Amino acid sequence: MPQTLNQEQIQEQKLVAQQHITGQQLLNVRLLGMSAAELEQSINAELDDNPALEKALDEEPADGFDDARDDNYDDDYEGEAEREERQDELNRALESMESDDEPPEKDSIYNREDSGTGGFAYAATPSFRDRLTEQMGESELTDKEKKIMEYLIGSLDSDGFLRKDTDVLADELVIYEYVDTDKDEVERVLRKLQEFDPPGLGARSLQECLRLQIERMEEGRLKTCMLAVTDKYFAAFTRMRWDKIKEGLSLNDVQIDTLKQAFRRLNPKPGAALGESIGRSTQQITPDFTVYPPDENGHIAFDINTRNIPSLVVSDTFSDMLDRYKKQSDKPLGKPYKEAMLYVRNKVERANWFIEALRSRQRTMKAVMSAIISRQHKYFVTGEESDLRPMILKDIGSATGLDLSTVSRVSNEKYASTQWGIFPLRHFFTDSFASQDGGELSTRAVRAALRDVIDKEDKRSPLSDEALVEEMRKRGYNIARRTIAKYRDKMGIPVSKLRADR
Repeated sequence: MPQTLNQEQIQEQKLVAQQHITGQQLLNVRLLGMSAAELEQSINAELDDNPALEKALDEEPADGFDDARDDNYDDDYEGEAEREERQDELNRALESMESDDEPPEKDSIYNREDSGTGGFAYAATPSFRDRLTEQMGESELTDKEKKIMEYLIGSLDSDGFLRKDTDVLADELVIYEYVDTDKDEVERVLRKLQEFDPPGLGARSLQECLRLQIERMEEGRLKTCMLAVTDKYFAAFTRMRWDKIKEGLSLNDVQIDTLKQAFRRLNPKPGAALGESIGRSTQQITPDFTVYPPDENGHIAFDINTRNIPSLVVSDTFSDMLDRYKKQSDKPLGKPYKEAMLYVRNKVERANWFIEALRSRQRTMKAVMSAIISRQHKYFVTGEESDLRPMILKDIGSATGLDLSTVSRVSNEKYASTQWGIFPLRHFFTDSFASQDGGELSTRAVRAALRDVIDKEDKRSPLSDEALVEEMRKRGYNIARRTIAKYRDKMGIPVSKLRADR
């Protein structure tokens, strides 16, 4: 019986979403994360490496003073000299393309692994988080673990401590970073972070910080005794009750002295060993924003720091050359001519990218700072931390229409100069706290109020945590005793017995 083979052709449509980051987008992201000082260095590096990029010659003096220039200074001479220098550089580059046997040499700044995406290299100063991220790159992590690790690094304070609970961080990763994780997984990644240098990073308390450092010591009796102090006699250690520790561990005078010296060599603030950013200490901070006092109508104005950031333009020489090449593109061209055209087009394109990235950075920073001032208006007027409203990245993202990662990049390692001092932008962000009566309070406001109550207490008879609850309730903060104890501990304030003046 004959068999019939039926063939059927089926056409099926599938929608596949793929996201490709362009060279322009990558550059926008990198410039956005830079501070004012880092941006200045990057602009200078780009001016040195790309002859198609120039400073605008009709630019006003950066300091705003018309008489700042020497009377004998010749703008036309400098402009001509700069053009000649760039023309010479261009000529040298083009001369290297004359041989058909040798391909054009790529400019070193673009000769990177990510050159296919238009990557740029910058002489930016390494920050606290950059140095930890470098160590992260040397660790064996999955893509998901890297995202969690990056978030943990960004959550460390300047001392290297992690002040948020892992369950809170897990929730934030799900909500803000779209990373499906839980407390246990965050704990596992945190333990890997705690293996980074210097020892003690990522600790949740002083006790854990010291223990992490002790665990890296060589095995021996001293290490055993130090671990015993952190595990069994930490309360005595915080009260400097060495007599109790000596008795509990059955040590002699020499041994207890050695133990004391060993603890003094530990670092209670491991993050300070790295610094917030090399060259970004308190004395060297260059504010990225200047926020002015409110005017008579209560309006608060601000400026973005562009003091040492020049206006940039594409070189006329390169633009004219590119136009000439385009007009002759319909004619048969030799290899050297094609390579020269490709070189010029590449440089002009990258110059335009850089200029547009600077403009995008200005627009984004202006939008974020405007939203911060709008939400924290009262704080900028009074300077009182208790006037800080609950504000997280999502609030600014909603107000500006920007992605959370973009808001985060603007907020990291950037500073604002206000009438109350210079603060990192992260200072203006604070989590919300649900009080017992259902109200929403700023955790910063609660802590500020708690510190004020403790500062004003009678030091001969300090307030217990239960008494602090009553005092806080009188000020309108209806919070539980365990919350008082938690915030007091995080602020480094001891219990009432240790606050008493003896």
